[in-house]
Amino acid sequence: MKRVLFTGGGSAGHVVPAFPIIEALLARGVEVSYIGSNSGLEENLLRDFSLTYRGISTGKLRRYFSLENVTDVLRVFRGTWQAGRLLGQLRPQVVFSKGGFVSFPVVAAAWLRNIPVVVHESDFTPGLANRMSLPFCKTLCVTFVNTKPRKFRGRVVHTGTPVRRILLEGKAVRGREFLEIDQTYPVLVITGGSLGADVLNNAVRAVLQELTEKFVVVHVCGPGKKIGRDKPNYRQFEYLGDQWGDVLAAADVVVSRAGATTVYELLALGKANLLVPLSRRVSRGDQVENAEYARNLGFSRVVEEHAFDGPKLVHEVCVLLENLDEIQDRLTGFVAPDSTGLILATLEQAAGPQSG
Repeated sequence: MKRVLFTGGGSAGHVVPAFPIIEALLARGVEVSYIGSNSGLEENLLRDFSLTYRGISTGKLRRYFSLENVTDVLRVFRGTWQAGRLLGQLRPQVVFSKGGFVSFPVVAAAWLRNIPVVVHESDFTPGLANRMSLPFCKTLCVTFVNTKPRKFRGRVVHTGTPVRRILLEGKAVRGREFLEIDQTYPVLVITGGSLGADVLNNAVRAVLQELTEKFVVVHVCGPGKKIGRDKPNYRQFEYLGDQWGDVLAAADVVVSRAGATTVYELLALGKANLLVPLSRRVSRGDQVENAEYARNLGFSRVVEEHAFDGPKLVHEVCVLLENLDEIQDRLTGFVAPDSTGLILATLEQAAGPQSG
């Protein structure tokens, strides 16, 4: 392959898993381009890569009635037209779509231009954008082996999700040095994702004294959500970038939302974890499904959001700590495939003879 175009966005979860694939392609001398939104979110996440970025008009894909759906349909059509022009300029041999509302216009435009498309689905069941994209692609890469979309007649490849090198190369010693902690206490990492999660933040702060008597608490609370100052055995961060891999390596127990990428990374890294999925009231239920999958395999403990509070948090993390050896032994049964290698091979195959 000489030229590959990526698309996906709307959240970090639709961009970050593509990092290892982009890195591998750039190392091979492949020309990489990316079509995302004009919001700046995707472009900012990709700022460290030597690739060509282009933004298009996007419309949010809603599952409920809204007058904005009318104007957003027009934005989708405009985005498809813009994507078609950009595809003509960038001339990719294959398009890799990571999902999210920005991806559908690109996938549709690629189909119109007869450019092969490979779609990757992180969640246990495909999101709306990917479901709309499936008729326009022939190959679907899935994270979970049981993901089998109905009515899709194309090729389904179980690839897993690429895990970032910064996580795979994390070192517990460096993590403890960064956090300035000793070996006396186990490390509890609590994160609500890139934007933070109020339900997790409130629970942590309600029982902080009790938690810090048992753990060093590393609390990633989200931008603008820090309260007060750090105290003994409490480290508070709005966000962790380059240090995230080392901090995760140092963690004994992790409490997190249940986004597909996060769940997969925790399992691949063998981290005992408690998942608090975003409820079906405010989402399509993808996090609930991801969490149930991990729980049913014995890899995670799960507490539904409506039942989650400070005392529940203390109870669950203490149970995890008491059974840490057993849980870690169980997690060794989770074998992550060579996701990056499998996806690269899939892209080569989709691109066809012209890929050389």
